[in-house]
Amino acid sequence: MTRQQLIDLIRQRRSFLCVGLDTDPDKMPQHMRQEPDGVFLFNKAIIDATIDLCVAYKPNLAFYESLGLNGLRQLKMTTDYLHSLNKPALIIADAKRGDIGNTSRQYAKAFLDPAGDFNFDALTIAPYMGEDSVTPFAAYPGKWTILLALTSNKGAFDFQYLTTDGQTLFEHVLRKSTQWGTPDNMMYVVGATKADMLDKVRAIVPHNFLLVPGVGAQGGSLDEVCQHGLNSDCGLIVNSSRGIIYASQDKDFASRAAEEAYKLQQQMAQYL
Repeated sequence: MTRQQLIDLIRQRRSFLCVGLDTDPDKMPQHMRQEPDGVFLFNKAIIDATIDLCVAYKPNLAFYESLGLNGLRQLKMTTDYLHSLNKPALIIADAKRGDIGNTSRQYAKAFLDPAGDFNFDALTIAPYMGEDSVTPFAAYPGKWTILLALTSNKGAFDFQYLTTDGQTLFEHVLRKSTQWGTPDNMMYVVGATKADMLDKVRAIVPHNFLLVPGVGAQGGSLDEVCQHGLNSDCGLIVNSSRGIIYASQDKDFASRAAEEAYKLQQQMAQYL
């Protein structure tokens, strides 16, 4: 999905919502937990209920890898299903990969190669190892590298706010990485719980899209994110996972997920 296609989709659906598919069998409705393909069936129901309300889906790889080969098989079933729909959505692998260059090339091939099993549109990357660990992911046209810049977890204060040469580490990451990609193929993760820092982020990367987790269950404010993060092209993809997919653990889970997604979509429509 190109930048312009993403912008057009945001305008069409009046939404910049990403639904996080952090699917945990222990939190699925009881009647689905014994199904051999229960994770996929849960994901499919969530997708069918929310596809008109969002622009992206973000499976967190840990939730599938922890289930072994069966989990990866159901992840492939999920991505195959999304690719089969006549309604597009950006498909993000929340994998947080990043290693020396030849290893990163294999990660890129595994997740982004159109001929591969998954064919994700985007992949989250840890930038700690620098340029040669990041640039291999830009080898696939039309795919997105999403760098961790300022995360929403408590441990973000351990390193990301350390200051050298008058700048925090996350500002150094932003400035340096603008040499590795463009607003057409690079996004940044900025946690919603750090919304007060979005002005600093936007001063360095005014045109890039930001993937913003932490709205909802983690306590982030959509209003504050929009106030500080929106640009003329929207420039935001705001993720909600638990607040949507686990809105109910009963048989009405999909309709309840749609209700929660609709609430966010309506707020987003006002900002757009």
